[in-house]
Amino acid sequence: MQKSRDNRIVVVSTVSRQLLRARDLADSRYSEPLEVEDMARAASLSRSHFSERFKAAFGVSPHAYLLTRRLERAASMLRNTDYQVAYICMSVGLASVGSFTTSFKRAYGVTPGEYRRKHPPAAARAMIPGCVARFYGRPEHRTFREDS
Repeated sequence: MQKSRDNRIVVVSTVSRQLLRARDLADSRYSEPLEVEDMARAASLSRSHFSERFKAAFGVSPHAYLLTRRLERAASMLRNTDYQVAYICMSVGLASVGSFTTSFKRAYGVTPGEYRRKHPPAAARAMIPGCVARFYGRPEHRTFREDS
């Protein structure tokens, strides 16, 4: 921290705006076919220089950061939706279900299917008003004293 001329405290960051712009791009557009080259272009740096500076600033390579964002989103979708694993894979920006499964297992220790089984299904947590549940829970054909 430094003090400005008018004695206000100014926080000096070692992370440049260029790198923050690239990280924000990865955070907001992870579901698109985004590559490290796109992140480097957003930072206005060459790919190799960008990769070096990104790793020094954030502790992980740009590719690993982007993959981590995608896997985090996939884990959230596995916990909170009933979508198929292949659909989740494609919706987080990954093209291969096999690579997705391998990367997911490396990150979480279990396959996406096992991860989903360890968490309750999304339907169990759905907020359904009581009046709707009662209406759709009634049998279509009542048999009590209607058959006689």
